[in-house]
Amino acid sequence: MSLTRFNAGDAASPAGISATKVTVPALSEMRRQGKVISALTAYDYATARLADEAGIDSLLVGDSLAMVMLGHENTLAVTVDEMMHHTRAVRRAVRRALVVADMPFGSYHGAIAEGVANAVRFVKDAGAEAVKIEGPRFELVRAVTEAEIPVIGHLGLTPQSVHRMGGYRVQARNADAVRRLRADALALAEAGAGAIVLEGVPREAAAAITAELAVPTIGIGAGPDCDGQILVFHDLVNLTFAPAAKFVRRYGDAAGLFRSAIERYREDVEHRVFPADAESYHLSKAEREALRGEPVRDESGEDEVVNRDALQDWES
Repeated sequence: MSLTRFNAGDAASPAGISATKVTVPALSEMRRQGKVISALTAYDYATARLADEAGIDSLLVGDSLAMVMLGHENTLAVTVDEMMHHTRAVRRAVRRALVVADMPFGSYHGAIAEGVANAVRFVKDAGAEAVKIEGPRFELVRAVTEAEIPVIGHLGLTPQSVHRMGGYRVQARNADAVRRLRADALALAEAGAGAIVLEGVPREAAAAITAELAVPTIGIGAGPDCDGQILVFHDLVNLTFAPAAKFVRRYGDAAGLFRSAIERYREDVEHRVFPADAESYHLSKAEREALRGEPVRDESGEDEVVNRDALQDWES
């Protein structure tokens, strides 16, 4: 049985990282102070807790979980209920980072009132502290922010538009397209978006937009000039089973680590090396004698608690 409780000293942050809770207004303050924002996707308790304890500023429960967690071809199949399930798990793990929930495809593409209602569910029922909405949906962003829910915008390569775009293609590749993207970003900020993700756009476009906006930009495949950066957790640690995109830098090889550990476990099981005697629970001396049919001896209550060593092992 694994334990996931917090201990008394668990709130400590890495050196140089403030323990103060991150909020959407705090992202703007970080931008004002010239502090770069770190963001990462998270989909479960364990990885969210590790990212939070490492000092990541914002965790996005991304609809990319459709692919990396559920095995779908793209992000379109994931449902509101599935997104909420993972958002709850992430929220339980987090003490400092801002928790943002992706609004999945179909949850805000109809009436504005429906989109607002779904955003409310993410905050009220799943514990999200902001929602992310793809595309230049100015009226929806305004309505959600008026409902007291912070919104993160998302422009450029928007994965939920994969069919319209004809695949995952770099966007805003000419001057006219950059100007349209800039206008959309400014309009989103005016509508109330607290930050904007810029994905899959040329560095120069992202830099120009970042310089003009009054709210932070978070880049993914948009060059180093944004106010912050985000990557998909599974890309970061090589758990995607696919070649990395150009903008991905892999900081570890979890696939190699996991595969090696699983293979060693299988081999130890097959050769009866695991579990060893030291990894096994034992009957008390008195109960071993009783099991052999020998008289049980009362030695000052020493064996009053059956399986005392097992209880101690369990607690440790």
